[in-house]
Amino acid sequence: MLEPATLRYLGALKKNNNKAWFDTHRTAYEAARIDFANFIQLVIDALAKQDPSVAGLTARDCLFRINRDIRFSNDKTPYKSNFGASIKRGGRKSGFAGYYFHLEPGGKSFIGGGLWMPDGPRLKMMRQEIDYNWEEFRGIIGSKSFKKIFADLYQGEDQRLSTMPKGYEKDNPAAKYLKLKSFIAETTVDDEVLTKAALHKKTVEGFVAMKPFLDFINRGIDLTP
Repeated sequence: MLEPATLRYLGALKKNNNKAWFDTHRTAYEAARIDFANFIQLVIDALAKQDPSVAGLTARDCLFRINRDIRFSNDKTPYKSNFGASIKRGGRKSGFAGYYFHLEPGGKSFIGGGLWMPDGPRLKMMRQEIDYNWEEFRGIIGSKSFKKIFADLYQGEDQRLSTMPKGYEKDNPAAKYLKLKSFIAETTVDDEVLTKAALHKKTVEGFVAMKPFLDFINRGIDLTP
């Protein structure tokens, strides 16, 4: 569970997204970040029992910075109004698929994971893996445990081609997934759950249900020499 003060801090930061306010409330920020890091470490430690690839990771390996990269953005607010953690083999900066927890009060928190905007070689490998092993992939995302929590992979137009990628026929049975540019799934977490003990169990259960999906992806895109 997370402390109510952590949610209050992020809500206040969203309304006061400027350096002067942030510096004045730095103590509250540090407390909120420590609270989030402690929660993520508990999740990592529990998840490692089911997924050895994340064993030994620390929350620090997985948490994203609060500062936004505003160099190429029209939105010049300096800070994110959320905390995020990417738990995966090699830490958040590795190119592998992984688990993700997003904390953003106001109904925007979610448990998810997968492979976000892979580079050209990995995207090609992922599509090939789905095409070659369609029955296996369909069985993974169609499993009762996966569908119960995530329903399906994200199919938003922002992460999907309008036509089939080069080299694949329109009638390919995996067409819906071959068009994807990212391979991710997520489920929302209500604000009320965030401060309940059930959050830890819900998060770990979601990640365990996602593990076969991530294993499939990482098997297909592993560029390790």
